Amino acid sequence: MALQHAASGERIALQRGEDDIANFTSIALAKTDHMELIRLIVPKDKPMPEHRVEGEVTLLCLEGEIIVDAHGNSVVLRPNEMMYLIGGEPHGIRANEDAVVLMTILLGPVRTGGPTHTGAGAGQDK
Repeated sequence: MALQHAASGERIALQRGEDDIANFTSIALAKTDHMELIRLIVPKDKPMPEHRVEGEVTLLCLEGEIIVDAHGNSVVLRPNEMMYLIGGEPHGIRANEDAVVLMTILLGPVRTGGPTHTGAGAGQDK
């Protein structure tokens, strides 16, 4: 049976279940042609090995404490802290304490640079 994703406008519960922390689990909460929203459970003793995701990624720590290894650095994220990773950037995730993370993946072509500025004055010669 296929996993039922949330529909537009539907409430999504993010808290972990009683048995979730026993294993690393990921649950796709919603998916469109352009975005995937995933809840990750990262137990302290079960890290996510280094891998790559083609789309741009955000990681938002909801509970616990994680370490994200990317760009040659190790960054600690605590509840209400987040990180952005450009598509294709190798990264690993491990937990200092059992954690819940909300991951968003933007699906589409991989970008190869920093943020694009489109505000007033962007791209204008001075």
